[in-house]
Amino acid sequence: MGIVKHRKIWYTFSLLLVVASLFSIFYFGLNLSIDFTGGSLLEAQYNNTRPDTSVIEQKLQGLNMGPLSLQSTGDKGIIIRLKTLTEDEHQLLLSKLSSSGEFTEIRFDSVGPIIGQELARKSIYAIVLVVVMIIFYIAFAFRKAGRPVSSFKYGLMAVVALIHDVTAPIGVFAVLGKYFGVQIDILFVTAILTVLGFSVHDTIVVFDRVRENLKKGIGKDFEETVGLSINQTITRSINTSLTVILVLLAMFFFAGETVKFFSLALIIGVFFGTYSSIFLASPLLVTLYKLQTKKS
Repeated sequence: MGIVKHRKIWYTFSLLLVVASLFSIFYFGLNLSIDFTGGSLLEAQYNNTRPDTSVIEQKLQGLNMGPLSLQSTGDKGIIIRLKTLTEDEHQLLLSKLSSSGEFTEIRFDSVGPIIGQELARKSIYAIVLVVVMIIFYIAFAFRKAGRPVSSFKYGLMAVVALIHDVTAPIGVFAVLGKYFGVQIDILFVTAILTVLGFSVHDTIVVFDRVRENLKKGIGKDFEETVGLSINQTITRSINTSLTVILVLLAMFFFAGETVKFFSLALIIGVFFGTYSSIFLASPLLVTLYKLQTKKS
């Protein structure tokens, strides 16, 4: 009951979080990977000690391959991102890179700009489609819970919470991209879609308990019913999310560079998804109910 009673505190925190995230996104921008911009990526592992990135960059000067970015991975690895290369240019890059020390090529990926733009467009379509389908699914699932809040409003509040949940990791990655060179790639989009699914699942658990308690007539009014429903599900939600986060933390620290930031995006999304299902989505139902009763 206390969570619903103090909902203005949670609204203020969530609003500040979303504003800060949007500021980061629009002020810093997103550091998009070659998955979306097009280009080539080469990952190499030095057999002995890896030279400083400044030394490697100096070795690659004069290749006339346009701007490039270097990122260290682990103790001996290096990732080089640059324009789309032909196979001849790829071999020339390897030859030049070998002058800085013996290494093993781990992978080489090349994506054309048209494919990158198409992938970016489809990623946006996928996220929008998921959000729309979630609204319709929740509206259908809660169609018999039309009192005192319509089923469509359950779906709408769930989507408000989802927007809150995805802006947080995107905002964090905008900051990481600006100061640490972390890039948004297709794995990040996968993480966002996963967060959407996980978050709405957590929210539906609370909403479903609200629906059951309304049918049983538990609570003297809608606000008390929602408060009791949150109290009945909060332990389950936190324990489930904590289990997931512990696994993701293990991935972040031990699974390697390839999935490190994928797991970080999931950690942030799962944390705020759990928070929003308890402190945002359900209290918003109460606020919506009170607004509609004032009008009537």
